[in-house]
Amino acid sequence: MELKETLTRLVEPTIPSGSEFKNNKLIREAFLHYCDDVKCDKLGNVIGLKKGSSSNYKIMLAAHMDEIGLMVKHIDDKGFIRFTFVGGVDQRILLTQEVLIHGHENISGIIGNRPPHIQEPEERKKAIKVDNMFIDTGLSAEYVKKNISVGDFITFKRKPIELLNNYFSSNAFDDRAGIVVMLYVLEELTKLKHTIDVYTVVTVQEEVGLRGAVVSSYGIYPDIGIAIDVCHGNTPDSPEYETQKLGFGPALALGPNIHPKLFERLKSLAEDYKIPYQLNPEPSCTGTDAWAIQITKDGIPTALVSIPLKYMHTTVETLCLDDVRMSGRLLALFIASLCNDFVEGLTCF
Repeated sequence: MELKETLTRLVEPTIPSGSEFKNNKLIREAFLHYCDDVKCDKLGNVIGLKKGSSSNYKIMLAAHMDEIGLMVKHIDDKGFIRFTFVGGVDQRILLTQEVLIHGHENISGIIGNRPPHIQEPEERKKAIKVDNMFIDTGLSAEYVKKNISVGDFITFKRKPIELLNNYFSSNAFDDRAGIVVMLYVLEELTKLKHTIDVYTVVTVQEEVGLRGAVVSSYGIYPDIGIAIDVCHGNTPDSPEYETQKLGFGPALALGPNIHPKLFERLKSLAEDYKIPYQLNPEPSCTGTDAWAIQITKDGIPTALVSIPLKYMHTTVETLCLDDVRMSGRLLALFIASLCNDFVEGLTCF
């Protein structure tokens, strides 16, 4: 699999939380190449199944397709658009961003505010609040109101760019990169024997409450669940103990949200196959699909594998493609290593 091309293709669809039904076609098609069956549930999750050779057990991998975005809140008499957030948007990144408004047609716009030259001195010292920003399309009020409605989604205009050292930058790598990891796992499993059934779930509405993981894990009720997401990559202004290094392999979470035997198996396999890895201590809820999976029904043994990502929830999210590849390789080896005795042993210590 050409990781850069696959990731570039998967960030093309604009999928803010709640719009997944309209925009998941490309993702569904990607999984048809590897799975015995692909379906879409009532909430919009894309669920693929790759059957194992002989086991009665099943594992569920989950990565979310949705991204943060904006929503039209009001259109004034001059055609300027006020907006609100979909998911955890940092309002400090918004000013001067190019956006795409998904109305009756896609309309380009920019986020503006008064220039600093005509602001009061005290205003210049503070971050501009979203209530003081607007989207300017350059179109007449009549045209805007005819083609754009309150409730329409807004996304950021951005194309992926390649950096040095196999780094790659774009919006929506949280969590399209996790989807690419799942595709890489499926491709690797075509070369490896695995007995357990593998469900790959591209979940919806993770950014607004883990909703896709809640319903999909309930419906599948796997014996093992593994969430694939991103974690905070290292930057000069961040403490090392709160971040992970890009290019040093996947981050393996450990803590109350994680089943210790799954963590130990992933860790030992990484060491056996000389796959670099990092430790990511999570003392509480991880805030990922892993949390929803773990507490489904009477509980599901759960793990979390994360890709280090700089500048999360911005239009320049940055990762190292080596970490995507290593994450996929480790998870494929993990699935190939599973046997009935191991799965049955997860409920006793």
